[in-house]
Parts: sequence; C-alpha cells; structure tokens
Amino acid sequence: MLALQGATPVALAEAFAISLAEARKIVSAVHRQKDLREPLAEVRRVSLDRVRAGGHVPELTLVREEASQLDPFRKLLFRAAQTGRAGSAVDDGPGELFETVRIPLERAGRFSVCVSSQIGCALACAFCATGRLGLRRNLEIWEIVEQVRWVRRGLRAGERVHGVVFQGMGEPLANLDRVIEAIRVLCDPSAQAIDARAITVCTSGLPSGIRRLARELPKVRLGLSLGSAITEVRRNLMPIDDTFSLDAVLDAAVEHAQTTGLSPMWAMTLLQGINDGEAHAHALADRALDFAKRAGVRPRLSILAYNQIDTEADPFVRTSLDREEQFRETMRQRGVFTHKRYSGGSDVAAACGQLAARM
Repeated sequence: MLALQGATPVALAEAFAISLAEARKIVSAVHRQKDLREPLAEVRRVSLDRVRAGGHVPELTLVREEASQLDPFRKLLFRAAQTGRAGSAVDDGPGELFETVRIPLERAGRFSVCVSSQIGCALACAFCATGRLGLRRNLEIWEIVEQVRWVRRGLRAGERVHGVVFQGMGEPLANLDRVIEAIRVLCDPSAQAIDARAITVCTSGLPSGIRRLARELPKVRLGLSLGSAITEVRRNLMPIDDTFSLDAVLDAAVEHAQTTGLSPMWAMTLLQGINDGEAHAHALADRALDFAKRAGVRPRLSILAYNQIDTEADPFVRTSLDREEQFRETMRQRGVFTHKRYSGGSDVAAACGQLAARM
C-alpha cells in the first residue's frame, strides 16, 4: 500500500501515473476538506478510484482538545498511529501521545500552529517538560502536516492558519529530513498554501542542521533557544552545549543569516537566580552585538517568562517582573532591544516548555 504521507504533487503524479493537474486536485482535496471520509467530489472519479486502489490517507486520532480559560490558545492531544510509518510492518507498540498548540495572532481570525516534530526529545533541556520524557521516536512527514490540517479543519468561516512554528515537542533539526519535506507540503499551493516566510524552525542548536535549513529552505525563519549566553550556565541548562557550543551554534546562525538575509529569533527563558542577573544581560548583549556585526542583521530577542512544568518538585522559579525589567533595561543601555513574548495557555499546560502529552 502506498500512503499519501506528505507527498508533493509531482510525487503523486508519478505514483498514480496521472497528469500533474489531476494530482494537484487530489492533494488539494486531501488537505482542504473538513473530513477525509467525505467524497472527493472535485476529483474525477477515475482518479479517485486510482487513489483508493493504490493507497490510503492516514489520519491522527484526536484524543482531547483543551481551550485555555486565560486566553484564546488551544491545545490538541493526538494519539499517533501504532506504526509511525503508515503501512510499515514494524510494530512500534501502542500509539503514543503528542501535542500541538493553536496560537492566536494579533489580527483577529489568524492563527499560527505550534507543531511537534518528535514524540519526546533527546536533548533534555532542564527547563522543558518534553526533555524529561526522552526521545520516543521521530514523527513522520504526514504526522507533522496532519497537525496543521487538524487545526485548520476546526476553524470557522473567515479564519485561517497564517503560520507554523516548529517549537512543539522534539528537536526539529534532529528530524530534519522529514521536517523539510513537511514544510514543502505546508507551503505547496495545492496543499496548505502557507507562506514560507511565516514558518519558523526553532532549535536548541545543531549547526549542520542550521546550515542545511539555509540551503534548502532559504525563506523559512530560524529560531534559537539560548538558555544563557554564559557557557557554564548554558551547559547546565542545555546538555547539547557539551557537543555543540554556543559559539559553534552562532557561527552557523551567522551563515544562515548571510545566506537568507533573515534575522533569527533568539529566545531566552529567564529563571530566577540562574540566568537573570546583570552579568547574564551583559553577556547576551555582547553576543547580540557581535552577531549583528558579523551577520549584517540583528537577532530578534524574545524574553520569555518561565512556565512551571512540575508542581511538586520544580527546581526553577519564574523571574520577578522587576528583575526581568532590570535585565531588559541593562540590555537597552547597551543598545540591544528585546520584546517580551507572550506564551499563553499555561492553565492547560500549552505554554512554552510545558508540552508533555499527559492524559
């Protein structure tokens, strides 16, 4: 059986030996309709018969959808298929859980989708609930795309998915082959038709992946999670620094900016007494100014409030508003400006760092 899992229109045309125009109709029908069980009325019957005879369209199972009572964020909990690769004879055990977040944008009726690229994560960042799970497996191309389609099918008339951010569960650059193909499907005019410039891939720091992203998807934006600009502190928070230092990561990010012309987003989650002091602000300002000098563009600095991930034994405390403002003021005095990124849905564990796919 041949599954339509993230295939481009050209691949579909080859697979079913039909015209490219007819393949586009099939892709569009699969991505745009509300319910895959409905007839694909806009596709010629002969082509539909070929699709049904030669393959199938896998779907995720929605376990639960939770709406925040604090803001318009919504979290979707999915159960993956028993085998991640549709049609595979390998039994990966019972379907595992992962999460997606629908993020409201400033313009009413527009949303971004925070998608997962893996079930769990191997990088074990100390301030992230997903990192405590370990890595279960990579998500397949169709599983990534399907998260966006599920959000889209729940929108009302006049609403639309404007962008996608790869900042859910997992390290996207550790599943880069599938992430790249998923983005190509998301951008395809016959599929989700999302502007590549509205897609951001966030990473804890894999230099080779950053460089490949620049080469293959030069319109897609890059996001970096820093943890701290001081090596010893970052290494304690983000074990990946033992393998790839922040210097190496930023060297790759400079090349990304030079290749694409795009400013990267730098994200810093402030943790009381750990990375929120004046020395940390100066170190971050030093990094930002050096980056701008080398890359020719300034990074966009996002300061995030910490979201509690363990109610009983959480080692971290959110930085106070006064201390956060002092941190930002220190950077302003250095000529480096930041913005405070709102991370919503904390009451349903949908905020940054909270995704853990709990039942």
